[in-house]
Amino acid sequence: MGPGLLFASMAIGTSHLVLSTKGGAQYGWLMIIPIVLANVLKYPFFEFGIRYTTVTQKSLIQGYLNMGKNYLWVYAFVTLVSTFTILAALYIVTAGLFTNLFQLNRVDVGLVSAGLFLFISIVLIIGKYKFLEDSLKAIVSILFIALLVTTFMVIQKGPVAPSVDYKAPEIFNEVGILFLISLMGWMPTAVEASGWVSLWSIENQSLKKVKPSLKMALLEFNIGYILTGVLAVFFLIIGWLTLYGTGTELSGNAVVFADQIITLFTTHIGKWAYVLIAIAAFATMFSTCMTAHDAVCRVSIDVLKKLFPSNPRLKNKKAFGLGIILLALINWVVIIAFGANMGNLVALATFVSFVIAPLLGWMNLKTVLGKDMPEKHRPKRGLQGLTYLGIVFLSIFALYYCWVLVR
Repeated sequence: MGPGLLFASMAIGTSHLVLSTKGGAQYGWLMIIPIVLANVLKYPFFEFGIRYTTVTQKSLIQGYLNMGKNYLWVYAFVTLVSTFTILAALYIVTAGLFTNLFQLNRVDVGLVSAGLFLFISIVLIIGKYKFLEDSLKAIVSILFIALLVTTFMVIQKGPVAPSVDYKAPEIFNEVGILFLISLMGWMPTAVEASGWVSLWSIENQSLKKVKPSLKMALLEFNIGYILTGVLAVFFLIIGWLTLYGTGTELSGNAVVFADQIITLFTTHIGKWAYVLIAIAAFATMFSTCMTAHDAVCRVSIDVLKKLFPSNPRLKNKKAFGLGIILLALINWVVIIAFGANMGNLVALATFVSFVIAPLLGWMNLKTVLGKDMPEKHRPKRGLQGLTYLGIVFLSIFALYYCWVLVR
């Protein structure tokens, strides 16, 4: 396990803990439809990152540049938005869970975020890719076992009793559409992460000095991808059976949200399950913070190198460490500016991811059908058809969302 494991660890974060749980809590089992659709229709977008890199030994970002610099500028814009939103959203949720887990209610969430930024930055700079991959094998294993047991207990306990005056919210109104945009925009994760997986693949091959066959590389990635889909369903079930029908609104405040999630779960299952649920939730977000921080740094440096190839500072061996620290500072400032409210950060990041997703999906398809891909390694017609279906579906959904906003 390598890039596929990192993909799973990175994807199982806000889209799962926050959005899948909230989807089940507010709309019930129906949310399994957009979750499955997003995972299936986005699959080719991510698969192409592994396919292109394994065959050509080049990053997907290099593939964009080969098609023309304008394509790279599009990806650079998306990366810029990610730089100021994704890490801040992830870290603030993790900080909220940390304060809840260790009962640090009097400690400011900004201070906890700073501590997490510092700790993870040191780990990434010193341990680099090898430590990241090795440590995540343990973290994801703990997460999967804890979440599997939690889901089983929730199913065994049965659904919570609904409120007498409960009225199910509408899905196809402005609020519902906004939520679907967030859910599908980051389910299983943002499409721009296809470039992240590509860079992890290159780093993995460099570390192990082994070039895997395309079949093995795709098998490893598919295992990680299926894992993300299964865990998304687990979180949906937990939210549905413990909260749906109670009328409880999950807060946009990171600390309050963490307290709601863990308290409500333990109330439904039993206080003895507090530690198990808290560890599962924190492991989910901590592993996501590590992988996303590493990925955004790698992809930012790689994009800058290709846009400004004559800049010697970008070729310096210390560039990665400096990038990790700079990203930590930027996103900590964003957290301080937004306070403890994570809702606006998640909404902005997921909106951009959703609207740009069809374009990036088309760019990825064009890359794997390019001249530097041998005919035998190009995706089959079925996979190409699924790609076009995903592009059309996401485009229609994005246009409908824009219509809802302007009408």
